[in-house]
Amino acid sequence: MNKLAIGVDIGGSHITCMAVDLETNQPMYEFFERNLVDSLSTKENILNSWAAALKVLIDKLPSNQLVGIGLAMPGPFDYLNGIALFKGVKKFDSLYGVDVKMEIQDRLDLPSDFPVRFLNDATCFAIGDSWLGKSSNYKKVIAITLGTGFGTAFINDGLPVTKGEDVPKEGCLYHVPFKESIADAYFSTRWFIQEYKSKSGQNIKGVNELVKIAETSKLALEVFEQFGENLGDFMLQWIKVFNAECIIIGGNISKSYGLFQNALNMKLIEGGTTIPIFISELDEKAALIGSAKLCDSEFYKLLIK
Repeated sequence: MNKLAIGVDIGGSHITCMAVDLETNQPMYEFFERNLVDSLSTKENILNSWAAALKVLIDKLPSNQLVGIGLAMPGPFDYLNGIALFKGVKKFDSLYGVDVKMEIQDRLDLPSDFPVRFLNDATCFAIGDSWLGKSSNYKKVIAITLGTGFGTAFINDGLPVTKGEDVPKEGCLYHVPFKESIADAYFSTRWFIQEYKSKSGQNIKGVNELVKIAETSKLALEVFEQFGENLGDFMLQWIKVFNAECIIIGGNISKSYGLFQNALNMKLIEGGTTIPIFISELDEKAALIGSAKLCDSEFYKLLIK
């Protein structure tokens, strides 16, 4: 009998679920479910939406083979205990203080000791890609997710590193000072919106729109090049301190990598380092795979050690 786990990615507008076979280390792409969720809705509506998507997928799985559910969850969140701490982040505010673990178990009629485990979404992305993705051939990996926020994780031999002199506080970089603010202000969608407006006086909705503009606009190309230079400047010290062997990048902004690739690599070369940089082929499925990995009991013991 195979051990099947469900990996879940919780986003501000959706829930995505997929089964992973922990015996064969294979994603089960045929068992996949995605539903829209209103993150500004009531506690009951949000939790019911999550449970409904999970129930649809559970009902499709072979009976008695599900060994756990892992959730890639944005913060702030008490990951070990499964308690939501969202407050003032413009999503899921109605869940503040809610025992999400217990609520999911109750709604799905699962025993109180059935594994429902949580971890930061960027960290799940890193675990998933370093397990089954392009970065799986490397021991020391820095994973970056570029989107509405700047997600990062440091991986050593498949496990996230959150303590020690070679990583920042909590093993993430969004809060680290950079230029006139913090890293998250420079490596996220809002930076592109603000930077393009300051240069052109025009408003854009996001990076996808800027990619189209860049087809005919030198100014838009310059914004992407500046982004790459900034990212290279910022990452250089952490690549050296952590002695990273590769960087894996995911998130929506990674789709425009070709527009800032040269600027990023040139900055790293100028700083005296060359390192393989990959765009994750697993993309959002990396977080699903990584969250499913939380249901591997031996791995989870090492993770929370």
